[in-house]
Amino acid sequence: MATDLLILRDQIDVIDKQIVELYEKRMEVCKEVAEYKIETGKKVFDKVREAEKIEKVKSMASTEFHRHAVQELFEQIMSISRKMQYQLLAEHGCIGKLPFIETKNLGTKQARVVFQGAEGAYSQAAMNQFFGKEIKSFHVDTFRDAMSAIEEGSADFAVLPIENSTAGIVNEIYDLLTEFENYIVGEQIIKIEHCLMAVPGTKKEDIKTVYSHPQSLMQSSNYLSKTGWQQISMKNNAFAAQKVKEDGLTGQAAIASETAAEIYGLEILEKGVNNLKDNSTRFIIVTNQKVFKTDANKISICFEVPNESGSLYHMLSHFIYNNLNMTKIESRPLEGRNWEYRFFIDFEGNLADSAVKNALRGLREEARNMKILGNY
Repeated sequence: MATDLLILRDQIDVIDKQIVELYEKRMEVCKEVAEYKIETGKKVFDKVREAEKIEKVKSMASTEFHRHAVQELFEQIMSISRKMQYQLLAEHGCIGKLPFIETKNLGTKQARVVFQGAEGAYSQAAMNQFFGKEIKSFHVDTFRDAMSAIEEGSADFAVLPIENSTAGIVNEIYDLLTEFENYIVGEQIIKIEHCLMAVPGTKKEDIKTVYSHPQSLMQSSNYLSKTGWQQISMKNNAFAAQKVKEDGLTGQAAIASETAAEIYGLEILEKGVNNLKDNSTRFIIVTNQKVFKTDANKISICFEVPNESGSLYHMLSHFIYNNLNMTKIESRPLEGRNWEYRFFIDFEGNLADSAVKNALRGLREEARNMKILGNY
């Protein structure tokens, strides 16, 4: 039996050699196709032609199992062929220019910056760390107001929270990035330490109601579950501190930053009430200009894919083929289109890199509504 197995393996080796030879022969022909497309300006991706080809090769298979296997095999072969053609286009200088301008300096010194919330918000702390405390700034009530301010030109940059290490992503920010023509040019990570605060003279036993942002309430759930206090959500932690200060009631408390306590003259009753001590929030720096720094090393994009089997896989294969490291993927449902999603991806690279240009070229041709959100 062992001898029979060796004979079978030898037969497979012979067939595999033939498959490799035929694959290479096919790719040589594909190179000629690419040359023709370069000369004529035809697009690499021809969805109708590929669908027809898949149906044709499936019909050559003898069983349903083989038909399905042949479909998967040829989808991969065609995907590899497209990527090779994109690479050849790049080598011939046909990759196209991305509508982003490379710069060594973002011009932040004389900038005017907007952040959401009130004085003492974590967004303000992120702004101060990124731009410096002397920066000209103002604050608005909502994330949308902040995005509108830079779109309209009343601010040069906005500072927005996009992700917390324990609570996850800020969904609204992802949606606003697709709605507005604003772009990410930087990020700042802030360590979060929630403090329980109230008007001076308040004792813990006096408190009946606590105010904070819903994520902060969730992040402090272990502490709050032992109190029995009513929890009321606010748009921002700093708004919560501001309300407690303005109401002046000893029955109220806020969960916010130590900076907010200082600004509003509140007494900190306890520090570090958040469940996890290793808690950070990532803020993005957004502007209305399509620019990126020379040393930028992270790219954020979003795109939609057809609601078809394997469609997301084929999009992600562009990162693999171009040896790009994807660091994050998120999805958001598309409004008015049940069970369809927009995907948000972060990956390492710079828009000036040839591998990045190659991957983005393929994604732009094959995905729906692909948008570069920024390089930072």
